[in-house]
Amino acid sequence: MPVSRWLRQHAEHQLLVVAQDRVGRQYGGARPRPPHGPGELFWQRVFAPAYNLVPWSLRRRVLWAMPGSHRQQWTSWAHPPGRRPPGV
Repeated sequence: MPVSRWLRQHAEHQLLVVAQDRVGRQYGGARPRPPHGPGELFWQRVFAPAYNLVPWSLRRRVLWAMPGSHRQQWTSWAHPPGRRPPGV
């Protein structure tokens, strides 16, 4: 498995886990298990909060710079609603 694919899969999964935890706390649902090991601790306590602080314009540039098939799949939905540049 290429490193870029591994990185993307782990980043997506851990961002999902953190988002589910946030929604669970907001609405009083069950909390997921705490992170196990230094890897999960890094992804959930360092990477996810840092990623959420990065502006969308910078995230988009980084994602476009990474190799992978996601570039062919991205079209007009590459921008959140209300933030699309003119002509897209």
